[in-house]
Amino acid sequence: MHELGIVFHIIETVEDVAKEQNLTEVASVTLEVGEVSAVIPEYLQDCWKWACRRSPLMDGSKLIIETIEAVTYCEACGKTYETVKYAKICPHCGSDSTYLLEGNGVQIKEIEAM
Repeated sequence: MHELGIVFHIIETVEDVAKEQNLTEVASVTLEVGEVSAVIPEYLQDCWKWACRRSPLMDGSKLIIETIEAVTYCEACGKTYETVKYAKICPHCGSDSTYLLEGNGVQIKEIEAM
């Protein structure tokens, strides 16, 4: 379960930002999770609840997860399409000369602090 490692990294990053900004409490963290990132949102939530209890700054904070749709680009026809629905083969021209544009990352979008 790599989600726990991701959660620890997020908490560490938020704690660093909080220190720089003199924040005393974090209400929520909004995380963008790519549709094909291999990160399971439910596992993130479970790990979040457990890990945040270990940090006075983060204790009681909420994790908000926004899913970023995976989009693939076709080099043959120049069009984009839904990765999950069509995989590697372009639905517009049938080419397999494609690559993923977005939807495989995980990043902090917003920190709500008090």
